[in-house]
Amino acid sequence: MATNSALATHTQQREFLTFVLGEEHYALDIMAVKEIRGYEAVTRIANAPPFIKGVLNLRGDIVPIVDLRMKFNVGEATYTEFTIVIMLHVDNRIVGVVVDGVSDVINLSDDEIRPPPEFGVAFDSQYLVGLAAVDEQLVILVNIEKLISSDELGLFEQKQNTVQE
Repeated sequence: MATNSALATHTQQREFLTFVLGEEHYALDIMAVKEIRGYEAVTRIANAPPFIKGVLNLRGDIVPIVDLRMKFNVGEATYTEFTIVIMLHVDNRIVGVVVDGVSDVINLSDDEIRPPPEFGVAFDSQYLVGLAAVDEQLVILVNIEKLISSDELGLFEQKQNTVQE
């Protein structure tokens, strides 16, 4: 059966990098991903929130490292040689996020993404872009710009000149 092209709807396809935290599957826009690395030692910053593990020198850039398990209150993990850091472009900066593992790259159309549920004041869904079912698995789509706020990153800009590795 032929479809009338004037009536056909076109939805935008986007690519997401999927990763795991605990038992949950998450994804973020692949366009924000700069590189994927193994975990390496960081320099702690005094009085930083617990989810900010510290900073590292990445080819001359001071990069803050954020543990997403702690940011999402999933609990702290033991870092091993298998721990992954996803380097992201956020607000014209590079930020590393620690995850349990990287799974896959998926393509989702806009109509496959469902809005996050409203939980009221007990849960802040501003970090979520939406939810999608992928191969019988629910994937939580993360808004990385809101997750890693400019206020949190401002701490590192203040300290950047004093931290040298």
